[in-house]
Amino acid sequence: MHHTDNTVTARVIAVHKDRWQLRREQGDLYARLKTKEYYKGTELFPTVGDYVTVQYIENGDSQILATLPRKTVFIRREPGPVPREQAVAANFDYVFILQSMNRDFNPKRLERYLTLAWESGAEPVVILTKADLAEDPRSFLTAAESVAMGVAVHAVSAHTGSGLDRLSGYLQPGKTVVFLGSSGVGKSSLVNALAGEEIMTVSAIREGDSRGRHTTTHRQLIRLKSGAEIIDTPGMRELGMWEVSNGLTDAFADVERFLGQCRFHDCNHDREPGCAIRSAIDRGELERSRWESYRKLKEEAPDRDELLRRKREWSRGVAKYSRTRDKEVW
Repeated sequence: MHHTDNTVTARVIAVHKDRWQLRREQGDLYARLKTKEYYKGTELFPTVGDYVTVQYIENGDSQILATLPRKTVFIRREPGPVPREQAVAANFDYVFILQSMNRDFNPKRLERYLTLAWESGAEPVVILTKADLAEDPRSFLTAAESVAMGVAVHAVSAHTGSGLDRLSGYLQPGKTVVFLGSSGVGKSSLVNALAGEEIMTVSAIREGDSRGRHTTTHRQLIRLKSGAEIIDTPGMRELGMWEVSNGLTDAFADVERFLGQCRFHDCNHDREPGCAIRSAIDRGELERSRWESYRKLKEEAPDRDELLRRKREWSRGVAKYSRTRDKEVW
């Protein structure tokens, strides 16, 4: 898309403090935000994966004029005088949720990540890494499948290459994948194995606690030879439970089907007579642990009215806040 007035469309591939690295067919370019549109206007700050319109400047930093509408987005809550939402990745098709088949495997964390993935608007895919180290990979698969209802679960090993071919269906030209997973799950090794080259530095795992040091320092979009793109961002690790309403419904379909069936509409699902949740647990149709997880996540997720109030506050405060903040800290 090219206009006579030097306005072009490009995609954000990396964010470095106050400079954005962009990609378009003709090559990469660097740009800064146009002050009026962003700091005084209502434009959303661009993040990795965003498409932006740019005033192209040949010998110097171009200017980003607008952030185009996003089809999917991951939002992180930023602490500060005004609670701000910060997008950490945008316009992706799949969310690869990584857990390794060792001490890192954590069904509760998997539930949380699935909720966030559904909420983003993209399709979650569970990837169990380090299959070569697992004595009984089947037990991990079964445990993951019982939490990730209706979501594909794949066991892979970046080390031996087993299972990687099953991921090629997702890594098609024009598709973008976001990786979600805590430090030490073998994310860098997997990216390198999928790329067939050393793209990310693999940090040595510290002895004794099987956790790697997180080495990615800025957010980036990596292009694979297949034409697919991978978004990796350190911000993905601290995603809070900001606005997880639709996502909960999708991730906890087993719980949701009993809600609204209690005798009393304001049932606390504690000891009230005619509680559909309690009787489903008693009959063995709903696992108690799933109900506890759902309740905990629900408590962390602010309700709609509170969200709207915060959003209004946020939009009022954002211009003032943007002017006073020095720079993003990563």
